[in-house]
Amino acid sequence: MTTALHPPSRRRKARLQEASLIEGPMLLLQSIRGFKSNRSMLWLGCVPLALFGLGIFNLSARAAEMPALSAQFLANNLWLLVATILVIFMNAGFAMVEAGMCRQKNAVNILAKNLFVFALAVTAYWFCGYSLMYGDPVAAGWLYFNSLFFDPTVTPEIIASDGLVPTVDFLFQSAFAGTAATIVSGLVAERVKFGEFVIFALVLTAVIYPISGSWQWNGGWLSELGFIDFAGSSIVHSVGAWAGVVGAMLLGPRIGKYVNGKTQAMPGHNMAIATLGALILWIGWYGFNPGSELQMDQYVAYVAVTTTLAAAGGAIGATVISTLTSGKPDLTMIINGILAGLVSITAGCGNMTMVGSWVAGLIGGIIVVFSVAALDAAGIDDPVGAFSVHGVCGVWGTVVVGLWGVKGMSPEDFSVGIGLFNGGGFSQLGIQALGAGAYAIWALVTCWIAWSVIGTLFGGIRVTEEEEINGLDIGEHGMEAYPDFASAGN
Repeated sequence: MTTALHPPSRRRKARLQEASLIEGPMLLLQSIRGFKSNRSMLWLGCVPLALFGLGIFNLSARAAEMPALSAQFLANNLWLLVATILVIFMNAGFAMVEAGMCRQKNAVNILAKNLFVFALAVTAYWFCGYSLMYGDPVAAGWLYFNSLFFDPTVTPEIIASDGLVPTVDFLFQSAFAGTAATIVSGLVAERVKFGEFVIFALVLTAVIYPISGSWQWNGGWLSELGFIDFAGSSIVHSVGAWAGVVGAMLLGPRIGKYVNGKTQAMPGHNMAIATLGALILWIGWYGFNPGSELQMDQYVAYVAVTTTLAAAGGAIGATVISTLTSGKPDLTMIINGILAGLVSITAGCGNMTMVGSWVAGLIGGIIVVFSVAALDAAGIDDPVGAFSVHGVCGVWGTVVVGLWGVKGMSPEDFSVGIGLFNGGGFSQLGIQALGAGAYAIWALVTCWIAWSVIGTLFGGIRVTEEEEINGLDIGEHGMEAYPDFASAGN
């Protein structure tokens, strides 16, 4: 038997087109002239190491340029970060208050709006809102802008002056923008289209709120006049309320709210979560007001105390008046009284005595009860009393600084009255009234335009009658908040 001898086969050279995912990168490198030898590959492996070393060198160089971080710098930025978290947590409070005070069939819709609106607000404010609010002058005193997004660079000057790093400041300010948008949700609840509300929230937080906020908090024309709004009774709360009331008026009342010209009660479905929401908001306000000191100093605790006293006064005022007018204490009014007191002190929490703070909150709690009734009588359907709390009491909280406010919290300023009733005359009162009016007019005009344009482009901002009757949870989201429980009258 003979065996055929076959010549040894030559190994076929692999082609790049036929290479596997693992073989491909090596073949690609070997196809480049100069990278075929092992020595070349060794040098190539040194590139990442060199880049890493260069990065470490650059970081070291920058660190060498930076001054040492002082305890005050760290305390200021840590405190504002904590305050920011408290303000963001207020979104949970707003969601619970609104959902609890509305009907079961709309609970998912309300929770979705309150959850999603903060994501929208942060994005819009990051894109251009922050720059519009804290940018460089375009029309000095009225309009500011830098560029889209913001510069997060930490400079030696910021550290040396114990200032706030841009990222912490942005987070804090974006939480305020989210609050303004969330207020709108309560006024248009149970009848607004989800998508149209989303678009309006983007416009509000990207353009409308930042421009007006710059008038005071970026050294604008109101700041130059001496207007005082420490944490935003007008800038945040009344702007959000005016924006919402325009939407509520364009939407019209909910089906069944008025029968033969008479107001019909439409009670909320879960007062337990509404009460919990109010307490969450109260706690969150310790980030809202004391955080607006923008540093950790001896005055933060004082602002926290004035905030607490006003909330207590508001609860007492609303409870007493609701008992006198209805015969029994109304839990919804106790909740709104607390919130009214908090809004009433937000502008003057750094310019009010403790007694003045409690009285301001007490009057705010009284005002909110009558305001809710007046709004119902006017045919404006506000399901949770948001306009009375944030709009009416926002104006009251701004104006009260001109009635019995003091110059500041330092010992030399605390004894100097700037209000009409404590020796300051009419000057500060006039400035406060002008500022509150300016924010009202700005929000009413711009938000009417925004709501109208959105309605025209998308065929209205209100859901269909059938969808409203069946509930927005099914119509807008295809789910129910409590699928395992039978409804006892939605």
